[in-house]
Amino acid sequence: MTPIVKVENLTKHFPIKKNALARRKAGNVKAVDGISFEIAPGETLGMVGESGCGKTTAGRTIIKLYEPTGGKIYFEGEDITEISPSAMRSYRSKMQIIFQDPFASLNPRHTIGRIIAAPFEIQNITPEGGVKRAVQTLMERVGLNPEHYNRFPHEFSGGQRQRIGIARSIALKPKFIVADEPVSALDVSIQAQIINLLDDLQTEFGMSFLFIAHDLSVVQHISDRVAVMYLGKIMEIAPTTDLYAAPHHPYTKALLSAVPVPDPQTERTRERILLHGDLPSPMNPPTGCVFNTRCWKAQDRCRIDEPELLQIGASSVACHFPE
Repeated sequence: MTPIVKVENLTKHFPIKKNALARRKAGNVKAVDGISFEIAPGETLGMVGESGCGKTTAGRTIIKLYEPTGGKIYFEGEDITEISPSAMRSYRSKMQIIFQDPFASLNPRHTIGRIIAAPFEIQNITPEGGVKRAVQTLMERVGLNPEHYNRFPHEFSGGQRQRIGIARSIALKPKFIVADEPVSALDVSIQAQIINLLDDLQTEFGMSFLFIAHDLSVVQHISDRVAVMYLGKIMEIAPTTDLYAAPHHPYTKALLSAVPVPDPQTERTRERILLHGDLPSPMNPPTGCVFNTRCWKAQDRCRIDEPELLQIGASSVACHFPE
């Protein structure tokens, strides 16, 4: 089966100048630095990691909101890495994004009807029954009152605004959606509702998701597989059940040890792994394994040789000494 999305050695570097007037760049922020994975039709790949690890940049680069610095991006088997913006337009109806901030991602001067109708207008599509009817159907599908068609974003709560963003993203029935931390700005009571909505929409439309988050509990609920990122690189990628039951990479193990356990007795006795030191700068990442400066298992080899993703069962792990 052809993957809906496949990336090979994907890289995205942002040039940095010493000041606004400088012509020469002082270096590069290596936001995404050579990652490879694929997503099957109907699959949800979770992507987790600390803030600044490059997961949002990876998602935006895959759908070409950012132009990649290097590597390859394939969509339904077609290489879209270097196609022009005009040629990319035909792919926009097939790939969409749900933004993290439901407050900043909606134009405050536009009504909800106009916001959700934007994909139809941009792609010059007139749905059967008209745009207004299609928009109201979408509103109802995501749990909004269709009668609120002419209201403005400030009249809605954070959870309702995220539903508006979701309705906009599914308007053209895309095959692939990047969900960029879609619940991180919401109250915990609302997060479960949005996750269940995305789950239902995936079942109904058969979409694939790249679900980006820093909350490992949320990712566990919705993802088929999980990729763990650190300093622009993938440390481990594995089926969800395998990764949460028996992580192979020290960084994955440290992340999972920070997730609270509901049982107080288990919480008191379980092992907690504290990472020492600050996150290194993506402008000047460590040589060898990028995690070696914070890893309790690091040896000389880790500081010299960069580990490749090695297959261990159904998992792939970038570590010289996996568990």
